[in-house]
Amino acid sequence: MNPDAPPAGLSAQSLLSRGQTALALTVTGAIAAAIAVDLLTGFGPSPLQWAQGGMFALIILYLAVIGFKLAMVMGSGRSTAMRFEPGALETFPDHELPRYTVLVPLYREAAVVPGLVRRLSALDYPEEKLEILLLVEADDGETRTALASQHLGPAFRTVVVPDTQPKTKPKACNVGLARATGELCVIFDAEDRPDPDQLRKAALAFRVLPDRVVCVQAELQYWNPWTNWLTRCFSAEYATNFSLTLHGMDRHRLAIPLGGTSNHFRIDALRDLGGWDPFNVTEDADLGIRIARRGWDVRMIVSVTEEEANSALGNWIRQRSRWIKGYLQTWLVHSRQPLKLWRELGTRKTLAIHLTLGFSTVTTLINPVMWLMTLSYFVFGPEWMEPLFPPVVLYGGMFAMIAGNALMCYALMLGCLKRGLYAAVRAMLTVPLYWGLMSVAAYKAFGQLLRPSKRHFWELTVHGLDTSDEVDEEVAHAR
Repeated sequence: MNPDAPPAGLSAQSLLSRGQTALALTVTGAIAAAIAVDLLTGFGPSPLQWAQGGMFALIILYLAVIGFKLAMVMGSGRSTAMRFEPGALETFPDHELPRYTVLVPLYREAAVVPGLVRRLSALDYPEEKLEILLLVEADDGETRTALASQHLGPAFRTVVVPDTQPKTKPKACNVGLARATGELCVIFDAEDRPDPDQLRKAALAFRVLPDRVVCVQAELQYWNPWTNWLTRCFSAEYATNFSLTLHGMDRHRLAIPLGGTSNHFRIDALRDLGGWDPFNVTEDADLGIRIARRGWDVRMIVSVTEEEANSALGNWIRQRSRWIKGYLQTWLVHSRQPLKLWRELGTRKTLAIHLTLGFSTVTTLINPVMWLMTLSYFVFGPEWMEPLFPPVVLYGGMFAMIAGNALMCYALMLGCLKRGLYAAVRAMLTVPLYWGLMSVAAYKAFGQLLRPSKRHFWELTVHGLDTSDEVDEEVAHAR
């Protein structure tokens, strides 16, 4: 297996196929020709009518995305995610447990190395059946030095990732996958705090679930929701996504876009898929879709990994723009042959992919437009807008914006209540400001996607900004 090779036929290295490019040029040319004919002859829809039709389509799209998200949240109550009764893990004795590989990609993470080693050493899994591969970039001497200063147990092994392009997390994971000796594997990030028994839970899940389930995803949450307003909103978003939305998608057996960490795999299936796409900067979402296209399943398990919520605005923008850029990459890659995608997944799963990855990003881009139009309506009145838009478009857009935002605020509040973040519920009244920041990140992501030099650029997220909980953990560990 070549660790630097992208999965055959489904790589983000070349985002648009010739067919897609030709189709886009054909559609653009047809629209331009129709507008030109109208301007020259007076026949056909006018430019204003084109704009009205486009706005109406955006409103329908907006409502569809919101409706889908709410349906998943409401459907989470009947989730079929695997739960573990007391004593269930004892039915899987140590000598029967499969060998497990833990992949931990690291880049410029020297500050969090001590806590990382301590938490990985606390994993409740037989040492002789555990392999922890610390994947360190060749040019990251600082992290390698920090690891060398730690007392690493026999399960740990440092793997140097070659200094080649692209310099991305999925490329590092592929290097680790090529060297893994386990039957199962999991990805953990540098700042992760997984439940100590999470590997046992995942192993038991694979034992009782059908063979077509090749990945189980644990829930993610943040350990520092109270640092500031940004972490409150971020924690509410994670609570809604991992405790409600993904459980709803599990309930309806839709293609689940994986989280970037705590996804556990049958390693033979992962290798059969070709590993991760090294050019995709949200490689986890892409892999979740490829699993579904192969006819396999991803299931949720009730186990939690805690992460550090980004508390610095610039750092948050960099992280979020990378996620959004990767969602767009994944959407474009899997939409290259839409009929083939539909034949492989069926109507429900195909629509869910478009609503989750592509259309939701489009709504993030058009949110500022909707907000400005609504604000203009209340400040300047409807007189200047009514000649431009028929009532169904004008008032439909206002309804979509106001009702949609209110319903999404409500969904986030439900996420807070689900996770016990009661003090964050009030902060959700100001969450449209958070969505405004998401739109800033979305435009940055879109701009990078249009630039070949930035298309696969991995913007590094700085961890260890909030050390208060780390200090508490060290005190508890010392006791």
